[in-house]
Amino acid sequence: MTNDPETSESEYDGPSKSQVKREMHALLDLGKQLVDLSADRLKQLPLSEKLLDSIRLAQRINSREGRRRQIHYVGKLMREADADAIRHQLDVWENGSREEAAAMHQLEAQRDLLLQDDHALTELLAEYPQADVQHLRALIRAGRKEQEANKNLQPGQAPKRKHYRALYQELKTLQQTNP
Repeated sequence: MTNDPETSESEYDGPSKSQVKREMHALLDLGKQLVDLSADRLKQLPLSEKLLDSIRLAQRINSREGRRRQIHYVGKLMREADADAIRHQLDVWENGSREEAAAMHQLEAQRDLLLQDDHALTELLAEYPQADVQHLRALIRAGRKEQEANKNLQPGQAPKRKHYRALYQELKTLQQTNP
């Protein structure tokens, strides 16, 4: 056997044994997360029928060793599943979608602008011509009154936010009907 660097590099045909073990452990951990999910959440994931049945069985097993073995079997079946799609969906459930959070912050900023500036309503109506102008004006007026009333609250009193929230919901509805 020669120690020629060119032949040793050409013999390499894949990830190291350690890398393969790390990937298998990651799939096992993902399988453990799936076993802890509710049935409704499991239905929303792209899982094969065999994998889904194995997860449900692991959820029913009470014996510590039996459950451990079943979770390892789930980890083995995870090799054939789309782990990236499953991880992404779990991340969305755990942390919320970044896009959803950004859209929510945009709506909140738009609501605050409507409560501060009359010209913002004109801009909103230009963007959403189908919007109910009278309803929006009523919500803005009531929201402004609510803000003024909240400025005069005694310490310990909860601020009123009924119209503040209603305006947000109206903006959200407008955005959903006209993406």
